[in-house]
Amino acid sequence: MSEEAKGSFTGDKKLPMTTLLAGVERKFIDANVTRFPRWIEGYHLTLMTIPWSAGLILFGWLAARTGSFHWLWLSSLMLVLQWFTDCFDGALGRHRDTGIPKWGFYMDHLLDFVFMAATLMGYAFLLQGRDRALVHGLIPVFATFMVSSFLSFGATGQFKITYMGTGPTEIRIGFIVLNTALTLFGTQWVRPLLPYILGVSILFLCVIVFRTQKYIWAIDMSDKLARTKQGSSDSKG
Repeated sequence: MSEEAKGSFTGDKKLPMTTLLAGVERKFIDANVTRFPRWIEGYHLTLMTIPWSAGLILFGWLAARTGSFHWLWLSSLMLVLQWFTDCFDGALGRHRDTGIPKWGFYMDHLLDFVFMAATLMGYAFLLQGRDRALVHGLIPVFATFMVSSFLSFGATGQFKITYMGTGPTEIRIGFIVLNTALTLFGTQWVRPLLPYILGVSILFLCVIVFRTQKYIWAIDMSDKLARTKQGSSDSKG
């Protein structure tokens, strides 16, 4: 095993959440983390993202195949259930001191990507042609948000998953609102908006990447200046 793998790991210690719902969510987790039966472990909750993801794909497909968008109520249920298990998987391990943080970091965030892709795939079933392609185009955009977060963590040791007041919980709520609107009004209203949704998502991503690289650049410049000063001091000594 490498020395890095043996060293202190901070991937399970996210930076403080700065979203509107973060405080309420934290209180909910703290109040209920002791209520799980002993036979349920944190890694069980992490792996539950797999059936929740399969459910999103299945219910999106059924909505398209049957023409009944009421299947999207079950898609919303998958979003709620994934929020619940995602809230408690790491918290349960930390509470019992039975966590496996490196495995949890890897699997939790790998499955977060799977869940995100499954969410958009479920919507893509409801559309055709250019509209379906636009939804598919959102997958690499959302994936790049996640990759940026992981690479920033690798460069800075700080793991941040909320940006500009928005985090995973708010995004899930947005999808639930979208499911409700699609169930009630169909897809006609959303189709003209898809190019703008993709465009705004790309713009938002560019802002995040610009801010992140600027922050990392400043760290590098600070380290470079410190090395220069240290080298000058050593040469004088």
